[in-house]
Parts: sequence; structure tokens; C-alpha cells
Amino acid sequence: MKLQVINTPKPCHLQSQASTKLTLKGFLSVLTVLSTFLVSVPMYAQDKTAELEKIFSWATKEKPGCSCAVSQNGKVVFNRGYGSADLERDAPITTNSIFDIGSVRKQFIAAATLLLVEENRLSLTEDIRKYLPELPDYGQKITLDHLLTHTSGLRDWTGMLPLANGKPDALTLILRQRGLNFKPGEEWSYSNSGYVLLTEIVARTSGMSFAEFMQKRLFEPLGMKSTSYVVDMTDVIKNRALAYEKKKDGWKQDMYWGNDRGGGAILSTANDLVIWNDALTNNRLSKFVSDKLQEPAKLNNGRKLGYARGLFLETFRGVKEVWHSGGAAGYHSWLGRFPEQGISIAVLCNSDAMPATGIAERVADLFVTYADSQKAVAGTPPALTGDALQEAKTKAGLFINEKTGKLLRLAVDRDRFRVAGGPILLPVAKDKYRRSGAFVQFMSQDEFELHFPSLDQLELKSMEGQISQYRRVKPYTPSATDLQALAGRFVSDELGAFFDMTAGKDGLKGRANDAPGAGFSFTPVDRDTYQLGGVTVRFLRDKAGKVTALDYSNPVVRNIRFTRLNESISRR
Repeated sequence: MKLQVINTPKPCHLQSQASTKLTLKGFLSVLTVLSTFLVSVPMYAQDKTAELEKIFSWATKEKPGCSCAVSQNGKVVFNRGYGSADLERDAPITTNSIFDIGSVRKQFIAAATLLLVEENRLSLTEDIRKYLPELPDYGQKITLDHLLTHTSGLRDWTGMLPLANGKPDALTLILRQRGLNFKPGEEWSYSNSGYVLLTEIVARTSGMSFAEFMQKRLFEPLGMKSTSYVVDMTDVIKNRALAYEKKKDGWKQDMYWGNDRGGGAILSTANDLVIWNDALTNNRLSKFVSDKLQEPAKLNNGRKLGYARGLFLETFRGVKEVWHSGGAAGYHSWLGRFPEQGISIAVLCNSDAMPATGIAERVADLFVTYADSQKAVAGTPPALTGDALQEAKTKAGLFINEKTGKLLRLAVDRDRFRVAGGPILLPVAKDKYRRSGAFVQFMSQDEFELHFPSLDQLELKSMEGQISQYRRVKPYTPSATDLQALAGRFVSDELGAFFDMTAGKDGLKGRANDAPGAGFSFTPVDRDTYQLGGVTVRFLRDKAGKVTALDYSNPVVRNIRFTRLNESISRR
């Protein structure tokens, strides 16, 4: 492994330390001690190297690890690999190791799309059915910009694939859908489906495969020699680091080997990714592409979001940050820039032992000068105490929106009131809480306010002033007759799938697509609402009270209708 350190302009707080000149004798001594260095090492770079080594000290040759590159004002100041790229062959991670970058690829797909927009071969405002006429007509106009900004309402194909019968490719599954999660432009919800459609649109418009387009229009012009767009993950890729998952009995390979990754994946090195970042900073593709990639998305009502086109836009500890993370089975990645300070950081890892995002934050702390050191130390909102803590505990619990069936669980965790698994809620008045804007979750861009007219009632007020009514879920134990009314086979043409629901002594069980075994147990939440992990099924009845269908939802998919067989059913 080689550590590449290149002279760069010196941070102001390190100038005095770096101003000491090395004599020839001293320089030769450095080369003797640090034989892996490629060029002379400024004092401040040596100091950062020592601290960076501590961050990656966990990644030994017997474990998967990470590759990390840092550039400053366009020059690479750190580039090194740690840990093993192949545990079977004892191959170390080096600066040449190639990783699957997961959803970090979205900014590349967005850039490819914008190149064609700039050439007037695509339009951000046209209905995408102009380019994909086989896409169902949802009665709502979906534009390229909706796809780019995750505001299309398209269901995320990754949330549907596990249930889909026959495991169709992503594009086929998307084209089957007859419903949207929401009206285009009304909300923000992360959806991989939009980016699958973008790769197809670029390929059709350019007249070449998407992989070829990326190679000719992006990777080659920018000098990203180790980067490629791969459709078939079983292809031989030189210097690829394998991905792993830690099990009780040791490490196991954890990779997506199938030919469908929603149209393909980008494989790259940390060094190539900071080249990409610097290319965006310097408008090397074009000013239009760089500007559009970093222009905040807007909802229909004009509200700006903290997401642009394939990139998150944040102010972190008083400093502007442009970033995206990615995950693909065992691979974890993070790529970000602090443009005001000329800092670019890429971290690519081949296991979840130490997630790339957390590592990147520690690396950033060594290079970025934060505007507010107190905020950097504070980290999270203060814990609740005394009466405020007791009050929050009385309000915790599970609530249901009777109109939509949507569930909302509130909990007190480490003396902080929050949406379970989500954002922290701060008290702002009696019986009123507001989502903490400083701690925005990855999956949502919305701020909101909660008001409790009573302990059993909850009103959720969006930023636009829309109020949704929830009621507290009471303990519910269905009778044998209740369960029997829900039994039967339910089918979905959109997924090409079916559920067999059965009633027994252990409650309601569901089995999908004749899977082996007795099926999974669903927990009753309300009379017609049941849960299994993040999955919610809500049974629908006709005017006579007979169950005719169920709606299936998970965090990225809303209300896929499964119709009960042998019933005359009209969709509500």
C-alpha cells in the first residue's frame, strides 16, 4: 500500500507549523522512515496522516476495511487503503481498489441527464411519457425534474421487489405500477425508481447504452480511469474489492451478483471520486450541469428542499456541505464536498463493520474549520428532564390515521421524545412539539408540528399548514371469528404476487407466493390493520362489512392493492 500526499496550500491555523523548511538531510531522513510516501510531506500533512491512521486503526489485514481520499483545492492530499479487499486471497485494499458506490451513482445519472438537457435533446419539464410511452398514465404529469429530485411519487422498486413473483427486473416492475405514492411535486420521498427510468431515457435519447454514454461523456473526459458503469455484476472487474458481512461464525461475502441492479451500478475508486467532486466545483462538464446538480429542489408550493439532483445540500456546523451516501449489500460509501473551503472527501468500505458515513464525518473534522465549535461539540439536542420528560412519556405510543391507515409511533429514547426510528421532537408549547430541524432524517425533507388535543388524539401539521388527524391505538385482540373474516387469497397484478392469509391459534399468518413454511405472523394493531416489521397491511371492506381487499405498505411503498379472490370487488 502507498500513501500519496501532495503539497497543497496550507490551512491558516497550521501555517506556522508548516513554515519550517526541511533540510536535505532531514528530507532524506523522512524518506527513510516513511518509505511509502511518494513525494515530500508537509508537516501539517504528516500530522493529519497520524490522526487519519487512528481513524482506520480497526481495519487490519484480517478484516474488510476502507479506502479514503481527500483533496484540497483540487489537489489530492491523502489517498490510502486499509484492510482486506479479498479475505480468501489476503489481497489488501489499496489506492487502486474498486468498490460498488451504491446510491452515490445518482449524481452521475443526474449529470448524464443534464448533459442532454443542455443540448436540448431532453426537457426537464416535459411529461416523461414522451420518452417512455409505455409508462402508465397516472392522470398526473411526471417530469424529468420530478425524477431527478425524488418528487415524482413513483413507488420505490426496491421496496416492491422482495414481494414480486418471478423477480422481474426493475424497469418491468416499475412499468407495472398503476398507482403513485403521492401527486407529483407535492412531497419528497427517496425513490430509486426515478433513477432507473432516467438511465433508460438517456440510453434511448443518446442512441447508445447507458454504460457507453457514461464512459464517453463523463468518465473519459474527466480522467476517471478506474470508473465504469457495470450492468452485469458477474463481469470480471480488475482490482475489485469484495464485500462482506460479519456473522457469528465469521465473515461471509455480501454482494449483489444478479444482472439487475436497477439498470446497473458504478464501480470506482476513492481517488476517482474526488476527481469527480473537483470537476463539479470547476464546472468541467459545464456550468449548467454543475449549477443544476446543486440547485435546491422545489415542491409545487415553492418550498425549497435540502435535496438537489442526486445530491443532498446541508449546512453542517455552520459550513456548507454537498454530499451523498450509498449502500449496496456489504458496500458502504460516502462522497462529499465542503465547497467554501475547497475540501473533498471520499470514503469507500467493503463491510458494515464501520459505516462510511460515520468515518467520513471523523475525517472531515480533521480538515474542515467549522463556524461554530460549540455546535460541533453539542451534537444533539439536550435530553428532557423533570416534568417535560414525564409529559413526553405520557404521549408516547402508536397512533393511526383513520382516513389513510398510516401509522405513527412516538417513543421516548434516551430521554428524548421522537418519532420511533426518526427525528427528535422538541417541546415548543403545552401539548405541542416540533420536529428538530437540525437533525433531518435521510428519508424525509419535511418539517412538521404535533399537537395533542388529548392524550388519545394527535394532530400533525405540515409546513404548508395541512392537518392530519390521528387517534391512539388501543390494545386489540381479534377473536377467532374476526381472524377468519380476513382469511383468503389476495392477488396483485401490479406485483404479479399473491398473499395467502390464514387464521389460527397463533393469530393471523401471511404467506407470499407459495413460499415454503407456515408463513409470518402479523401483529394486530387495529380491527383491520396489522403489522410485520416495517410492513403494514390494511384490510378493506364493502358496505356489507365483508373483506374485499387489502392495501400493502412499507416505508417506500404506499397502498398497493391486493384483491381478494372469488369476490366481486370495486376499488375504492
